[in-house]
Amino acid sequence: MRIFAIGDLHLPGNSEKPMNVFGEKWDRHFERISDAWQTAVGGADTVLLPGDISWALKLADAADDINAISRLNGKKVLLRGNHDYWWSSLNKVRAMLPDGMYAVQNDHVLIGGVAFAGSRGWTVPGSVGFSAAEDEKLYERELARLTLSLSSVPAGTPLIGMLHFPPFSERRAPSGFCELFERYSVREVVYGHLHGRSCKNAFEGEHNGVRYTLCSADHLGFSPKLIAQID
Repeated sequence: MRIFAIGDLHLPGNSEKPMNVFGEKWDRHFERISDAWQTAVGGADTVLLPGDISWALKLADAADDINAISRLNGKKVLLRGNHDYWWSSLNKVRAMLPDGMYAVQNDHVLIGGVAFAGSRGWTVPGSVGFSAAEDEKLYERELARLTLSLSSVPAGTPLIGMLHFPPFSERRAPSGFCELFERYSVREVVYGHLHGRSCKNAFEGEHNGVRYTLCSADHLGFSPKLIAQID
């Protein structure tokens, strides 16, 4: 099984939400993602989608986007992003997902002997604009959610982590999210959220035995990136 990742698809959510307002590189972006996906990903592969999947505000309005993704090759593991307002209760989200699509929230998904666990994350201490009054509580809550997710994985199971927000500050300082990934022997971590110039300060590579990959769709040139291959 090969494992790919691509985040921040930003599909329209049953509304007029053209992404090319953020630049010409977003023209026909889902068509380009789909073409690259179908070329690279096989039916036995898994694709990780770490957040900001659809602009929909309600679950029903995300159905077309979810179904469009479901028609692409491979299994899909979804994580909530900060713009996924349609993501209501976990039971309702899972009930609407087609076969081969899985949602992670406070738990993990096991596919082909590999566990996938994670949380949305949040702006980390030391980041520009981080406010102890406004952000600390949300940051701590996401640490708790990530702990729930990682601790649900049986010991010895190969484990890949997912976040939506980056686990490092713009100065590439690690956060409590990094400490948790190390504690639970996570092999790889994928994250998104960043676009354009913000990607220049993103940490990618290995830190304390964990490899981190930024996989925002535009950062990847709108093509899923191969993260790992499990024999």
